[in-house]
Amino acid sequence: MAPKTLAFSNQEYNTLIVNTLPSSPIFSSPEHESLTSVSESTTSLTVHLSHVDALSSFSDASPSELFNLRLRRDSLRVKSLTNLAAVSTGKNVTKRTTRSPGGFSGDVISGLSQGSGEYFMRLGVGTPASNVYMVLDTGSDVVWLQCSPCKACYNQSDPVFNPAKSKTFATVPCGSPLCRKLDESSECVSRGSKTCLYQVSYGDGSFTMGDFSTETLSFHGARVDHVALGCGHDNEGLFVGAAGLLGLGRGVLSFPSQTKNRYNTKFSYCLVDRTSPGSVSKPPSTIVFGNDSVPETSVFTALLTNPKLDTFYYLQLLGISVGGSRVRGVSESQFKLDPSGDGGVIIDSGTSVTRLTQRAYVAFRDAFILGATRLKRAPSYALFDTCFDLSGMTTVKVPTVVFHFSGGDVSLPASNYLIPVNTQGRFCFAFAGTMGSFVIVKRLFV
Repeated sequence: MAPKTLAFSNQEYNTLIVNTLPSSPIFSSPEHESLTSVSESTTSLTVHLSHVDALSSFSDASPSELFNLRLRRDSLRVKSLTNLAAVSTGKNVTKRTTRSPGGFSGDVISGLSQGSGEYFMRLGVGTPASNVYMVLDTGSDVVWLQCSPCKACYNQSDPVFNPAKSKTFATVPCGSPLCRKLDESSECVSRGSKTCLYQVSYGDGSFTMGDFSTETLSFHGARVDHVALGCGHDNEGLFVGAAGLLGLGRGVLSFPSQTKNRYNTKFSYCLVDRTSPGSVSKPPSTIVFGNDSVPETSVFTALLTNPKLDTFYYLQLLGISVGGSRVRGVSESQFKLDPSGDGGVIIDSGTSVTRLTQRAYVAFRDAFILGATRLKRAPSYALFDTCFDLSGMTTVKVPTVVFHFSGGDVSLPASNYLIPVNTQGRFCFAFAGTMGSFVIVKRLFV
């Protein structure tokens, strides 16, 4: 992974090292048996990471096949986020979703989920703890996992959690303050249940429903008690080995919100390429909760709040530069979040391709093409309409790309915006347009 540069660059060109997709997958072995940490301090824990690709039925797929699967998942993810955003503005979309100093860090594993997140964490549930994989998702709030007895459960890599064997499991009573934090908590009354019921649905058709409860979660020695979570007895979806989902959104029931008194509502993540085995130059993916999650060298941009939808992390994007010059046709007004909750720019852990409004994307793309006239064009690929033939080359000069945010600028490494799509040297401009007013920025440009 090329390092992220948090500084404005007025240079015209970056150097791209031409590394095509590998001919065979590179995976690190997942840790099923333990949650052993590599190092720990009074403020954080650092742990081994592994890729969940090795757990999936696609573990023998070629890098090209995995890349195409990622693009298909990405389309489902965008559909899910767009539907949820449309709900906030009152558009005709059915809403079914419910909703001390120090810290720790935990495993983040690249995943093959279907529209609900790309990265997994290994953690313990209950007392004694049962170790499971959970999808990390900044685009949702409710924490949930599959529970026995199952009315319907999809296949997961670990045994389904049995709440009867945990000393710390407790159901939430219907009508309690905690139950009322769910968007649809009144359903437990209408169904005549004494236990609070929950239901969460995703844009790809995946869903979970069951008993709302509290339980202890453990992360490499750090125990978090009384976490409100869904104990799902009826679940459908392609979560590829994961037991459930750890919601990292901004809503009141997300994990960061529930642990705000302990970890100050702070977390950060670094998500590297799924085929990276981890090394000094390519560190593994991590997520860190607490004060240690904010490096001293950080550049900050204020988060905006959508009064109609409290889940997403909105940013203020001011403009884009290519080759050291601001792109004409790309302005702050195109990215504004209006009072009705429409528009805006979010950052999302589960999106692989940054989507811009169509007008902004076309201006951005055309500026890049103008600065890359020396590169040989190649046919489009999937959703990428701007590609180049770099076969036979070892390094090339490509125009610089800088995103200007309120409070700071992010200069992207060339490998983050011109990416290989096959083993023959075809590279594509890694952005796409959307006909909506909603902008989705992938992860943290890494």
